[in-house]
Amino acid sequence: MLRKIITFFCLSVASLTMAQVGGEHTYQFLNLVSSPRQAALGGKILTNVDYDVTQGLFNPATINAEMDNQLALNYTSYLGGIGYGTASYAYTIDRRSQTFHTGITYINYGDFDGYDEAGNSTGTFTGNEAALSFGYATQIGFSDFYIGANIKLITSKLEQYNSLGAAADLGVLYINEDIDFNAALVIRNFGSQITTYAGQNETLPFEVSFGMSQRLENVPIRWHLTLENLQEWPISTPNPARITSDLSGNQTSEKVGFIGQVIRHAIFGAEIFPEGGFNIRLGYNFRRGEELRIIDQRNFSGLSAGISIKMNKMRFSYTHAKYTSAANANFFGLQIDLR
Repeated sequence: MLRKIITFFCLSVASLTMAQVGGEHTYQFLNLVSSPRQAALGGKILTNVDYDVTQGLFNPATINAEMDNQLALNYTSYLGGIGYGTASYAYTIDRRSQTFHTGITYINYGDFDGYDEAGNSTGTFTGNEAALSFGYATQIGFSDFYIGANIKLITSKLEQYNSLGAAADLGVLYINEDIDFNAALVIRNFGSQITTYAGQNETLPFEVSFGMSQRLENVPIRWHLTLENLQEWPISTPNPARITSDLSGNQTSEKVGFIGQVIRHAIFGAEIFPEGGFNIRLGYNFRRGEELRIIDQRNFSGLSAGISIKMNKMRFSYTHAKYTSAANANFFGLQIDLR
């Protein structure tokens, strides 16, 4: 049974590896970082199997009984005045540890000035999108493998245009308790629009990611490594702003080699005191750091850092993520134990 599930999972990945990283699909907000913990560790961490109920939004296979009756509320002050947030809740219904998860992701793009073809003002308009998800995970027999799924209903309103969509996330998780090592493979946003904005069907931001993490022996640190957007090769294209010219006026485009393409898939993070009431989290997103890097100037793009403090039944989290010299993002989170 396990072999059949893994075979089907791999075939599903192979048949759908056609998506682009960004800018060419609708509902792009589905791949935004879902919590301060995720953001601090570089983004898109897949292998946290503990109290963090927000983790179920990115990898449904991590849904577990420790999330029972946990409520998480997160808000992000994002780039360009955009604000978005997530809310998550999980509940275990019986002694067999059957835990169900629900969550919502919401983004508000703010106000925009509208004009017609002649340049006359048509007033202001807004844009917002939301996704409601329901998830469940189960152990595969008595093995060390777990499988989970999220079903998502997506709504979007951009000015006078509306769209409705549906998608699913599938995740497989491996847990080795002897060496405290976790590994996960996740397919996200497999679905389509139900109704379109203006009669033209657009694809969803499909994504395949693989992650690993391990707690170091005798050291209170857990490292995380995520390889994102595995469906995309090459993941990077030459940046036209980095064209160089010689004295003769000959121009040379930026060249991204094989190693450069590989490293742009990687996200690395480390959590200090992962099981404690006080956590320190650090991360680096290689693709973000390279694509937003300014030549001959240090702007620390791709770096992120955060903390978490638990007080009684509440845990507060904060993360600051560096994008460019002029744009950063701040993530705020509150998780409440309702038990």
